[in-house]
Amino acid sequence: MSPDGRRRRGVDRSRLDRVDEKAKATAAEFRVRGGRAGRLRLSQLEAALVISVQAGLAAALAWSIGHDVLGNPSPIFAPSAAVGTIVASLGQRAHRTIELLLGVGLGIATTDFLLAFLGTGFWQTGFIVGCAILATLVLFGRSGAAVGQAGGTAVLLAALAPAQTDLEWPRIVEAMVGGGVGLVVVALLVPLNPMRILDRDAAPIFRCLAGQLREVSAALTDGDQQRAVRALDTLRGMGPDLDRMHQALSGAEEVVSLAPARWLRRQDVERFARATVHLERVIEHSRGVARRSAMALQYHEPIPAELPASVGRLADAVELLRREHRAGRPTEKTRHAVRDAAYRAARARARGVDEFGDAVVTQLRTAASDLLRATGCDPTSANQEIRSATQGGENSVRAAGRQESQL
Repeated sequence: MSPDGRRRRGVDRSRLDRVDEKAKATAAEFRVRGGRAGRLRLSQLEAALVISVQAGLAAALAWSIGHDVLGNPSPIFAPSAAVGTIVASLGQRAHRTIELLLGVGLGIATTDFLLAFLGTGFWQTGFIVGCAILATLVLFGRSGAAVGQAGGTAVLLAALAPAQTDLEWPRIVEAMVGGGVGLVVVALLVPLNPMRILDRDAAPIFRCLAGQLREVSAALTDGDQQRAVRALDTLRGMGPDLDRMHQALSGAEEVVSLAPARWLRRQDVERFARATVHLERVIEHSRGVARRSAMALQYHEPIPAELPASVGRLADAVELLRREHRAGRPTEKTRHAVRDAAYRAARARARGVDEFGDAVVTQLRTAASDLLRATGCDPTSANQEIRSATQGGENSVRAAGRQESQL
C-alpha cells in the first residue's frame, strides 16, 4: 500500500476512534444521569409512601374517634380535616390546622347570620356561600384551607338546615378532632426524618452548583466562551430548586419542633439552616464567576492555568460540604479544598490577569469565604483563612520568579 493510502487509513481510524470515544462518553453520562434520576425517584417514592401512611392512619383514627367517642354514626368531617392537615405542604401543617378551624368558624358565623334573614333556597345557598368565601378572603387573604373550609361549611349548613338542626357544634368539634389527630400522627406516630427531607431537596442544588462550576473551569481551560454562558444560564435557573429547599427546611423545622422523637436533630437542622444562607451567597458569587469568565474569554484575556484549577477546586469544596454534612463528619476536607481554591486564585492573579480575570479572582475569593462560613466558621476566621491562603499563593509565585531571575 502506498504511503498516502496508509496515511489516509490512519486518519480514518483516528476519526473513528474519536467518534467511538465520544459515544462511550455520552453513554457514560446518560448512565450517570439515569442513576441520579432513579435515586431521586426512589427518594420521592419513599416520602410519598410515608405521607400516604400518615394520611391513612390519621383518617382511620379520626373516624374512630368521631364514631366511637363523639357518637356520630357517619363521621365525615373529622377524617377530612385529618387528611387535610397531613397532605399540607411540609412546614405548613400546624398552620393548616389553624386555618381549618378558622375557616369552619367563619363559615358557621356567616351562614347562621344570613340564614336568619334570608331563609333557605337555591339562591340563598349560592349567596351565603359567596359571602362566606368573600369574608374569608378579606380576612385571611388567599388561604386555600380557610377558604375551602368556610365554603364547605356554608354549603353544608345552608343545604341541610331545613332537614337537620344543630350542625354547628358537631362540625366544629370534628374539625378540631381531625386537625388534632393529624398533628399527633405527624408528630408522634409516624414523624419524618428531617435530615432526609433536607438532603433530598438540597442534593440537586449541590449537584448543579458543583457541576456548573466545573463547566466554567472547563470553559476557561478550553477557551469556550459559550460554555461559560450556558453555565451562567443554568446557575440563574436554580430558583425553583432553592424554593424547594426552603420549603424542605421549613418542614424540617416543623418536624423537630413538634415531634419529640426528632428533638435530638434540632441542632443539625439549625446548622443546615445557617449553612443554607451562605450557600445561597456562594451560588450568587458563582454566577459572578461564570459571568466574568465569559467576558474574559470574549475579550481574549490571558487565562493562567491556575484560574480554571481554582474554579474546579471550589466545585470540589461544594461536593465535599454536602458529603461531610450528610455524614455528620467534621468539615476539614471542605475547608482544605476552599483554602486551596483561594491559593490557586491568588497564584493566577500573581501570574497576570486582565480586568475580567481579576474580577473572577475577586468573586472566587468571596465565594470561598462564604463557603467557609457555611462550614461553621465565623466571619473573622473565614476571612483570615482566605487572606492567609491568598498571601501564600502570591508569595509562591514571587519566590518562583526570584529563583528564575537568579538563574
